[in-house]
Amino acid sequence: MNHDDGISNKSNNRPFADVLNVHISRRKVLAGGLAMAASSFFAGSGLAFAAPPPWAGRPERGGPHAQGGPLMDFTPVPVAEGSGPWPSISPDYEFDVLIPWGEPLEPGGPAFSYPPTAADQAQQIGIGHDGMSYFPLRHGKFGRGGDDHGLLCINHEFGGNRHVLGKPAPTSLEDVRVSQHAHGVSVVEIKKIGAKWRQLRSHRARRIHVNTPVSFSGPVAGHGLLQTPNGNVPLGTVNNCANGETPWGTYLTCEENFNGYFGATNQQTTWVPSEAQARYGFSAGGFGYGWETFDRRFDLSDADYINEENRFGWIVEIDPMDATRTPVKRTALGRFKHEGIALTLGRGGRVVGYMGDDERFDYIYKFVSDDNWRAMRAQGQSPLDHGRLYVAKFHDDGSGEWLELSIDNPALAAKFADQAEVLTFARLAADIVGATPMDRPEWTTVAPNGDVYCTLTNNSRRDTATGPNPQAPNPDGHIIKWHDSDDHLGTTFQWEIFLIASDSHGTEDSYSDPDGLWADPDGRLFIQTDGGQKDGLNNQMLVADTATGELRRLLTGVSGDEITGIAVTPDRRTMFVNTQHPGNGDPSLTNFPAPFDGVTVPRDSTLVITRKDGGVIGS
Repeated sequence: MNHDDGISNKSNNRPFADVLNVHISRRKVLAGGLAMAASSFFAGSGLAFAAPPPWAGRPERGGPHAQGGPLMDFTPVPVAEGSGPWPSISPDYEFDVLIPWGEPLEPGGPAFSYPPTAADQAQQIGIGHDGMSYFPLRHGKFGRGGDDHGLLCINHEFGGNRHVLGKPAPTSLEDVRVSQHAHGVSVVEIKKIGAKWRQLRSHRARRIHVNTPVSFSGPVAGHGLLQTPNGNVPLGTVNNCANGETPWGTYLTCEENFNGYFGATNQQTTWVPSEAQARYGFSAGGFGYGWETFDRRFDLSDADYINEENRFGWIVEIDPMDATRTPVKRTALGRFKHEGIALTLGRGGRVVGYMGDDERFDYIYKFVSDDNWRAMRAQGQSPLDHGRLYVAKFHDDGSGEWLELSIDNPALAAKFADQAEVLTFARLAADIVGATPMDRPEWTTVAPNGDVYCTLTNNSRRDTATGPNPQAPNPDGHIIKWHDSDDHLGTTFQWEIFLIASDSHGTEDSYSDPDGLWADPDGRLFIQTDGGQKDGLNNQMLVADTATGELRRLLTGVSGDEITGIAVTPDRRTMFVNTQHPGNGDPSLTNFPAPFDGVTVPRDSTLVITRKDGGVIGS
């Protein structure tokens, strides 16, 4: 979802753009063109891919690259075929449609009807399909299987009123509940039956939405910043964008643009945003959902619900295998507009997570657990509750440093009372320590050799071409890459640009606004887009060879959608991706997944992608 209209960062921290400009002049990266520079850098890096993280499932490393052949051997979708009301896919691949918005989750659940009721929507697949993870249901003594049967945890980021309700604003609390229940997360059981994947209406399946009970853990749990005068219990998760998964088999869903669901009903007389509220983008009108009109929880001007907004903006852990466990908001990971979290294991088995804060001129963060994750869990501790949170600062010479956000820093102690305040207002803390403002940091992914990639989707407000974004404005975005010192535990890193989107325009590899991202075990980088594609294209998914910079277009979506979310089976023969907000809800643009008729409301859906020859996805 494009929220490129606002800027909450009013700090004077040196922007990434300025850093890149000096770095380019020193290192001559632009000699021969940015695309060639990226290609040359990676061709000479001698990548030696290690095994993927242990929770990624059983890797299949029998693709062409592992045998010395080409990394990508599929025919790309040409520009001329990348538009219209129906997806296009490489002729070497095929796709099926799975779990469209409104499908019932459990046996006997309510069938989709438009618009849904609040009670029905709470028992159905939500809207705004986004980040997701596949959790195999294994069988046998050694835990084999899962390539054809599993649970899909899928985020439901957002759905506009016109799409969900069929009108511009709610007119009752029932309307608000419909909208609220369309957001959140679904846990869905799916299985390959014959040659096709199917949803199983199952008692394993469930919804987590805006009115689901949740709990808090970590340094902010129990703090006054999470208490309201009303004393209402914490409920819900919202604007669930990208995701992560843990070594112990749980799902992490990330709350991004949570500020847009709050508003103020008496803003004309009493409500003025505090410094912290302004830094997180809260406003009287929000994004126009109108929840505050009928649900006091979301009314910033209601004195009984002071601090309710502090309960959002976190990463939430969900156990897909145990529906009795309450979702937990892990506060040690900080509060900001989380796009996602890419987890890896650092030296000694410590959990390390890389996170982007998706707003123009905001920051990139890293979390490192205090100890080996197995040892911590054996002691009854969550590795996500005990650790250090850092924010990135980029330097001109291609180096960078991770700045710890700790109350032990005198500059932070002068502003905040305790570590709970530092984490709750992580943006303000990052401003103070001097983090580098970035161009909408979104998805992160860690390659098996330890390289970390991050999409910087765009920044239309850039007015000076100085920094790692050498364009002003930067409407098309780019991808950066860095490598941490000390096996992810160090406080320094080396960075480079991987791809600049505008370099591709006018070519058969054209793309803009990179967003979703996944590095596979063989050296491929899957890139998904969200924004104004050039050359007549719909949003799309491309595959890049990280050693050469070669790009090929695997898939394009439908008019007005976003392509987002990546999950694979352990054998990597099946990939799940999403078409989000097809047609932006406008049936005159597309009726997907129904055949085009100009009338039927389009429904967010998951696409099940396979190679026709049964090979590894991307090969």
